[in-house]
Amino acid sequence: MPSGVEQTSGQKLRQLLARPEILVIPGVYDCLGAKLVEQLGFDVVATSGFGIAASTLGLPDYGFLTVTEMLYTVGRIAQSVSIPLIADLDTGYGNALNVMRTVKDAVQLGVAGVILEDQEWPKKCGHFEGKRVISMAEHAGKIRAAVQARGDSGLVIIARTDARAQLGLEEAIRRGSTYIEAGADALFVEAPQSVEELQAIASAFPNVPLIANIVEGGKTPQISASELQQLGFKIVFFPVTAVLAVTQTMTACLRHIKEQGTTANLQDLVKFKDFQQLMGVPKYLQMEKQFGG
Repeated sequence: MPSGVEQTSGQKLRQLLARPEILVIPGVYDCLGAKLVEQLGFDVVATSGFGIAASTLGLPDYGFLTVTEMLYTVGRIAQSVSIPLIADLDTGYGNALNVMRTVKDAVQLGVAGVILEDQEWPKKCGHFEGKRVISMAEHAGKIRAAVQARGDSGLVIIARTDARAQLGLEEAIRRGSTYIEAGADALFVEAPQSVEELQAIASAFPNVPLIANIVEGGKTPQISASELQQLGFKIVFFPVTAVLAVTQTMTACLRHIKEQGTTANLQDLVKFKDFQQLMGVPKYLQMEKQFGG
């Protein structure tokens, strides 16, 4: 790239994908989570549709989020950090033409990569029962539309297939091959149910960046990032871990307040001063003085 030309977030993500090591990527649902991911030294962050549905609507990941709601949240998260963001954009919210608009909007918001799945709409969380998929040809068309819509942004397009649950692993692999041929940069076969199935996916796609999705209590075995790398995977998502942990911690905190009526002896809270630091309060105080606010 010529000197002086700033890289897009998609181009930054492509450089990270070119490295030999696996990318460990937590899922977040708001800007606070994204900032913590960045502060702790992760190279990439991803949005969790599961977490966004729960935190913004108080509803399960059952296709209740509209494209406007999803992009509004994703855009704010992307702007809150400097590391690349991969956005869970469900099915693209319609047909191939809708996918084109969704992808163009994602590029304008500074998103580095998008996940587009082949479920029927309204979709479900990949580890829920009762999923149904559209035809392979229709989703391949969506992937081709996404490739055209991204232009020269470098946006990384991750094709996801949920066919394993309804049609079996062999069909999921067949679909994955078709989606890569359609122009997807990486492949996400959702919810394989054993290490042997993970091995079969890796064997079928030796030269394709592959995604594993680890959901605590879900269908995919909880093996480590290093084990997944040895199998041949390039990315491991932990999409719901943070929202499950926050729910546990917040429940304990609120129960303490309810029972004790005080937070004087509440343990394990982030110090208020440290939280101000994370949010950049000292920087904004200085700017306020500088500009006479």
